[in-house]
Amino acid sequence: MASEFHVPADVPDDLVETYVENMMAATADSGSMNLFACDQKIEHLNDDFYDGDNKVPLSSNDPGHLFEIGLACHEEGTIGVLAGQLGLIAKYARDAPDVPYLVKLNSKSGLVKTAQRDPLSMAMWDLDDVMGLIHNGINVVGIGYTIYLGSEYEHDMLTEAASMISRAHELGLIAVVWMYPRGQAVADEMDPQLISGAAGVAACIGADFAKVNYPKAWGGMTQSESLAIAVEAAGRTGIICSGGGSLPPREFLERLHSQIHVAGCRGAATGRNIHQKETEDAVKMAAACHEIICNDASVEEALAIFQG
Repeated sequence: MASEFHVPADVPDDLVETYVENMMAATADSGSMNLFACDQKIEHLNDDFYDGDNKVPLSSNDPGHLFEIGLACHEEGTIGVLAGQLGLIAKYARDAPDVPYLVKLNSKSGLVKTAQRDPLSMAMWDLDDVMGLIHNGINVVGIGYTIYLGSEYEHDMLTEAASMISRAHELGLIAVVWMYPRGQAVADEMDPQLISGAAGVAACIGADFAKVNYPKAWGGMTQSESLAIAVEAAGRTGIICSGGGSLPPREFLERLHSQIHVAGCRGAATGRNIHQKETEDAVKMAAACHEIICNDASVEEALAIFQG
Protein backbone atom coordinates (compact mmCIF):
# COMPACT_ATOMS: atom_id res chain seq x y z
CA MET A 1 0.00 0.00 0.00
CA ALA A 2 2.80 2.46 0.91
CA SER A 3 4.21 2.23 -2.61
CA GLU A 4 1.11 3.97 -3.96
CA PHE A 5 2.25 7.27 -2.40
CA HIS A 6 5.49 9.20 -2.18
CA VAL A 7 5.94 8.94 1.58
CA PRO A 8 8.02 11.87 2.89
CA ALA A 9 11.40 10.91 4.32
CA ASP A 10 10.57 12.65 7.63
CA VAL A 11 7.88 10.03 8.31
CA PRO A 12 9.51 7.41 10.59
CA ASP A 13 9.82 3.96 9.06
CA ASP A 14 7.59 2.44 11.73
CA LEU A 15 4.82 4.97 10.97
CA VAL A 16 4.82 4.72 7.18
CA GLU A 17 1.72 2.53 7.21
CA THR A 18 -0.01 4.96 9.59
CA TYR A 19 0.79 7.85 7.26
CA VAL A 20 -0.51 5.90 4.26
CA GLU A 21 -3.68 4.94 6.13
CA ASN A 22 -4.25 8.60 6.99
CA MET A 23 -3.59 9.61 3.38
CA MET A 24 -6.03 6.97 2.13
CA ALA A 25 -8.69 8.15 4.59
CA ALA A 26 -8.12 11.80 3.65
CA THR A 27 -8.54 11.03 -0.04
CA ALA A 28 -11.30 8.41 0.10
CA ASP A 29 -8.78 5.79 -1.06
CA SER A 30 -8.11 7.74 -4.26
CA GLY A 31 -5.04 9.92 -3.70
CA SER A 32 -7.16 12.99 -4.54
CA MET A 33 -8.77 15.07 -1.82
CA ASN A 34 -12.38 16.23 -1.59
CA LEU A 35 -11.89 18.60 1.34
CA PHE A 36 -14.97 19.97 3.10
CA ALA A 37 -13.85 23.39 4.35
CA CYS A 38 -15.47 24.17 7.71
CA ASP A 39 -12.97 26.76 8.96
CA GLN A 40 -14.93 29.80 7.82
CA LYS A 41 -16.62 30.54 11.17
CA ILE A 42 -13.42 32.40 12.05
CA GLU A 43 -12.16 33.32 8.60
CA HIS A 44 -15.42 34.90 7.36
CA LEU A 45 -17.20 35.35 10.70
CA ASN A 46 -20.97 34.96 10.20
CA ASP A 47 -21.23 36.32 6.67
CA ASP A 48 -21.35 32.84 5.11
CA PHE A 49 -23.81 31.38 7.58
CA TYR A 50 -26.65 33.87 7.94
CA ASP A 51 -28.13 36.68 5.87
CA GLY A 52 -31.27 38.77 6.11
CA ASP A 53 -32.54 37.71 2.67
CA ASN A 54 -32.67 33.97 3.47
CA LYS A 55 -30.40 33.19 0.53
CA VAL A 56 -28.47 31.03 2.99
CA PRO A 57 -30.65 28.35 4.67
CA LEU A 58 -31.41 29.18 8.30
CA SER A 59 -29.98 25.79 9.30
CA SER A 60 -26.54 26.98 8.19
CA ASN A 61 -26.20 29.30 11.17
CA ASP A 62 -25.83 26.33 13.54
CA PRO A 63 -22.28 24.84 13.45
CA GLY A 64 -23.88 21.44 13.92
CA HIS A 65 -25.04 21.71 10.30
CA LEU A 66 -21.44 21.26 9.16
CA PHE A 67 -21.02 18.04 11.12
CA GLU A 68 -24.42 16.71 10.07
CA ILE A 69 -23.25 17.10 6.46
CA GLY A 70 -19.83 15.65 7.24
CA LEU A 71 -21.26 12.54 8.90
CA ALA A 72 -23.73 11.88 6.08
CA CYS A 73 -20.98 12.32 3.48
CA HIS A 74 -18.63 10.04 5.40
CA GLU A 75 -21.27 7.33 5.56
CA GLU A 76 -21.58 7.58 1.78
CA GLY A 77 -17.79 7.73 1.30
CA THR A 78 -17.92 11.03 -0.57
CA ILE A 79 -15.61 13.33 1.41
CA GLY A 80 -11.97 12.96 2.29
CA VAL A 81 -11.68 15.27 5.28
CA LEU A 82 -13.73 17.75 7.24
CA ALA A 83 -11.35 20.64 7.94
CA GLY A 84 -12.01 22.87 10.92
CA GLN A 85 -10.39 24.48 13.93
CA LEU A 86 -9.52 22.16 16.81
CA GLY A 87 -11.99 23.79 19.19
CA LEU A 88 -14.89 23.43 16.75
CA ILE A 89 -14.03 19.80 16.02
CA ALA A 90 -13.73 19.07 19.75
CA LYS A 91 -17.26 20.41 20.35
CA TYR A 92 -18.92 18.08 17.84
CA ALA A 93 -16.60 15.18 17.03
CA ARG A 94 -17.87 12.82 19.71
CA ASP A 95 -21.13 12.76 17.71
CA ALA A 96 -19.20 11.69 14.60
CA PRO A 97 -15.82 10.29 15.73
CA ASP A 98 -15.16 8.25 12.57
CA VAL A 99 -15.30 11.18 10.14
CA PRO A 100 -11.74 11.93 8.93
CA TYR A 101 -10.79 15.32 10.40
CA LEU A 102 -8.15 17.82 9.38
CA VAL A 103 -7.36 20.08 12.33
CA LYS A 104 -6.77 23.69 11.33
CA LEU A 105 -4.11 25.02 13.71
CA ASN A 106 -4.32 28.73 12.89
CA SER A 107 -7.00 31.14 11.72
CA LYS A 108 -7.82 34.82 11.74
CA SER A 109 -10.80 36.98 10.90
CA GLY A 110 -10.76 39.57 8.14
CA LEU A 111 -11.62 42.48 10.42
CA VAL A 112 -8.09 43.91 10.35
CA LYS A 113 -7.53 44.94 6.75
CA THR A 114 -4.24 44.79 4.87
CA ALA A 115 -4.16 48.58 4.68
CA GLN A 116 -4.04 48.64 8.49
CA ARG A 117 -1.55 45.81 9.03
CA ASP A 118 -0.11 42.96 6.99
CA PRO A 119 -1.82 39.65 7.77
CA LEU A 120 -0.46 37.44 10.54
CA SER A 121 -2.01 34.15 11.67
CA MET A 122 -0.17 32.07 14.26
CA ALA A 123 -1.05 28.66 15.66
CA MET A 124 -3.61 28.49 18.45
CA TRP A 125 -2.92 24.80 19.13
CA ASP A 126 0.03 22.43 18.82
CA LEU A 127 0.49 18.78 17.89
CA ASP A 128 0.07 17.66 21.51
CA ASP A 129 -3.45 19.10 21.40
CA VAL A 130 -4.11 17.26 18.14
CA MET A 131 -2.86 13.99 19.61
CA GLY A 132 -5.21 14.53 22.54
CA LEU A 133 -8.15 14.26 20.15
CA ILE A 134 -6.68 11.14 18.58
CA HIS A 135 -6.16 9.52 21.98
CA ASN A 136 -9.84 10.22 22.71
CA GLY A 137 -10.90 8.21 19.67
CA ILE A 138 -11.39 11.04 17.16
CA ASN A 139 -10.27 10.16 13.62
CA VAL A 140 -7.84 13.03 13.04
CA VAL A 141 -5.79 12.26 9.92
CA GLY A 142 -3.87 15.51 9.51
CA ILE A 143 -3.32 19.19 10.22
CA GLY A 144 -3.91 22.40 8.30
CA TYR A 145 -2.19 25.78 8.43
CA THR A 146 -2.69 29.08 6.55
CA ILE A 147 0.31 31.10 5.29
CA TYR A 148 0.03 34.63 3.89
CA LEU A 149 2.97 34.77 1.52
CA GLY A 150 4.13 38.33 0.91
CA SER A 151 3.09 39.54 4.35
CA GLU A 152 5.89 41.20 6.29
CA TYR A 153 5.24 38.40 8.80
CA GLU A 154 5.61 35.57 6.28
CA HIS A 155 8.81 34.32 7.95
CA ASP A 156 6.96 33.74 11.23
CA MET A 157 4.20 31.78 9.53
CA LEU A 158 6.56 29.84 7.26
CA THR A 159 8.78 28.87 10.18
CA GLU A 160 5.89 27.76 12.35
CA ALA A 161 4.19 25.90 9.51
CA ALA A 162 7.38 24.08 8.54
CA SER A 163 7.87 22.96 12.12
CA MET A 164 4.25 21.82 12.41
CA ILE A 165 4.46 19.88 9.14
CA SER A 166 7.64 18.11 10.20
CA ARG A 167 6.13 17.23 13.58
CA ALA A 168 2.92 15.99 11.93
CA HIS A 169 4.92 13.69 9.66
CA GLU A 170 6.84 12.38 12.66
CA LEU A 171 3.45 11.33 14.07
CA GLY A 172 2.23 9.76 10.82
CA LEU A 173 -0.21 12.59 10.04
CA ILE A 174 -0.62 14.42 6.74
CA ALA A 175 -0.29 18.20 6.39
CA VAL A 176 -2.24 20.67 4.24
CA VAL A 177 -1.38 24.35 3.86
CA TRP A 178 -3.58 27.20 2.70
CA MET A 179 -1.18 29.32 0.59
CA TYR A 180 -2.50 32.83 0.03
CA PRO A 181 -0.33 35.69 -1.30
CA ARG A 182 -1.54 38.67 0.73
CA GLY A 183 -0.13 41.86 2.16
CA GLN A 184 0.83 45.38 1.17
CA ALA A 185 3.67 44.02 -0.97
CA VAL A 186 1.19 41.93 -3.01
CA ALA A 187 -0.33 43.91 -5.86
CA ASP A 188 -2.58 41.12 -7.16
CA GLU A 189 -3.54 38.09 -5.05
CA MET A 190 -4.71 36.24 -8.17
CA ASP A 191 -1.49 36.74 -10.13
CA PRO A 192 -0.83 33.33 -11.78
CA GLN A 193 2.94 33.51 -11.44
CA LEU A 194 2.64 34.45 -7.78
CA ILE A 195 0.22 31.59 -7.10
CA SER A 196 2.61 29.20 -8.84
CA GLY A 197 5.39 30.56 -6.64
CA ALA A 198 3.27 29.96 -3.55
CA ALA A 199 2.69 26.37 -4.71
CA GLY A 200 6.45 25.87 -4.94
CA VAL A 201 6.92 27.30 -1.44
CA ALA A 202 4.39 24.75 -0.13
CA ALA A 203 6.54 21.98 -1.56
CA CYS A 204 9.66 23.46 0.02
CA ILE A 205 8.18 23.36 3.53
CA GLY A 206 7.05 19.75 3.05
CA ALA A 207 3.27 20.08 2.74
CA ASP A 208 1.37 17.11 1.34
CA PHE A 209 -1.32 19.32 -0.19
CA ALA A 210 -1.61 23.06 -0.76
CA LYS A 211 -4.86 24.95 -1.18
CA VAL A 212 -4.53 27.91 -3.56
CA ASN A 213 -6.87 30.41 -5.15
CA TYR A 214 -7.90 30.05 -8.77
CA PRO A 215 -5.45 32.29 -10.67
CA LYS A 216 -6.32 34.61 -13.52
CA ALA A 217 -5.70 33.52 -17.10
CA TRP A 218 -2.44 34.77 -18.56
CA GLY A 219 -0.09 34.34 -21.52
CA GLY A 220 -2.88 33.24 -23.84
CA MET A 221 -3.88 30.41 -21.49
CA THR A 222 -7.22 29.74 -19.84
CA GLN A 223 -7.59 29.96 -16.06
CA SER A 224 -7.23 26.19 -15.74
CA GLU A 225 -4.15 26.15 -17.95
CA SER A 226 -2.66 28.89 -15.76
CA LEU A 227 -3.44 26.78 -12.71
CA ALA A 228 -1.62 23.85 -14.33
CA ILE A 229 1.63 25.83 -14.00
CA ALA A 230 1.09 25.95 -10.23
CA VAL A 231 0.35 22.22 -10.17
CA GLU A 232 3.65 21.51 -11.90
CA ALA A 233 5.53 23.96 -9.66
CA ALA A 234 4.29 22.10 -6.58
CA GLY A 235 5.81 18.79 -7.67
CA ARG A 236 4.81 16.03 -5.25
CA THR A 237 2.74 18.45 -3.19
CA GLY A 238 -0.83 18.05 -4.41
CA ILE A 239 -2.63 21.26 -5.36
CA ILE A 240 -6.24 21.63 -4.27
CA CYS A 241 -8.11 24.67 -5.51
CA SER A 242 -10.36 26.93 -3.49
CA GLY A 243 -14.07 26.48 -4.13
CA GLY A 244 -14.75 30.21 -3.82
CA GLY A 245 -18.17 31.77 -3.33
CA SER A 246 -21.44 30.01 -4.08
CA LEU A 247 -22.15 29.48 -7.77
CA PRO A 248 -25.02 27.87 -9.68
CA PRO A 249 -24.47 24.08 -9.56
CA ARG A 250 -23.59 23.61 -13.23
CA GLU A 251 -21.16 26.54 -13.27
CA PHE A 252 -19.48 25.31 -10.09
CA LEU A 253 -19.13 21.74 -11.35
CA GLU A 254 -17.80 22.91 -14.74
CA ARG A 255 -15.15 24.96 -12.98
CA LEU A 256 -14.25 22.03 -10.70
CA HIS A 257 -14.00 19.67 -13.68
CA SER A 258 -11.55 22.04 -15.41
CA GLN A 259 -9.47 22.39 -12.26
CA ILE A 260 -9.15 18.62 -11.96
CA HIS A 261 -9.00 17.49 -15.60
CA VAL A 262 -7.30 20.47 -17.29
CA ALA A 263 -5.12 21.90 -14.51
CA GLY A 264 -4.35 18.51 -12.97
CA CYS A 265 -5.29 19.44 -9.39
CA ARG A 266 -5.36 16.60 -6.88
CA GLY A 267 -8.59 17.76 -5.35
CA ALA A 268 -10.55 20.77 -4.21
CA ALA A 269 -11.48 22.52 -0.98
CA THR A 270 -15.17 23.36 -0.96
CA GLY A 271 -17.04 25.23 1.74
CA ARG A 272 -19.84 27.57 0.71
CA ASN A 273 -20.84 25.56 -2.38
CA ILE A 274 -21.64 22.71 0.01
CA HIS A 275 -22.67 24.12 3.38
CA GLN A 276 -24.82 26.99 2.05
CA LYS A 277 -27.45 24.39 1.21
CA GLU A 278 -29.98 22.34 3.11
CA THR A 279 -28.39 19.11 4.33
CA GLU A 280 -29.80 16.85 1.61
CA ASP A 281 -28.60 19.09 -1.21
CA ALA A 282 -25.27 19.66 0.53
CA VAL A 283 -24.64 15.92 0.74
CA LYS A 284 -25.56 15.50 -2.93
CA MET A 285 -23.19 18.30 -3.94
CA ALA A 286 -20.36 16.69 -1.98
CA ALA A 287 -21.11 13.43 -3.80
CA ALA A 288 -21.04 15.23 -7.16
CA CYS A 289 -17.65 16.76 -6.29
CA HIS A 290 -16.36 13.35 -5.23
CA GLU A 291 -17.28 11.83 -8.57
CA ILE A 292 -15.37 14.49 -10.50
CA ILE A 293 -12.36 14.51 -8.17
CA CYS A 294 -12.00 10.79 -7.48
CA ASN A 295 -13.87 8.90 -10.20
CA ASP A 296 -13.25 10.91 -13.39
CA ALA A 297 -16.95 11.77 -13.82
CA SER A 298 -18.12 14.22 -16.45
CA VAL A 299 -19.96 17.41 -15.56
CA GLU A 300 -23.22 15.87 -16.75
CA GLU A 301 -22.72 12.77 -14.61
CA ALA A 302 -21.91 14.88 -11.55
CA LEU A 303 -24.85 17.21 -12.17
CA ALA A 304 -27.18 14.22 -12.38
CA ILE A 305 -25.96 13.10 -8.94
CA PHE A 306 -26.64 16.55 -7.48
CA GLN A 307 -30.07 16.72 -9.07
CA GLY A 308 -30.88 13.35 -7.57
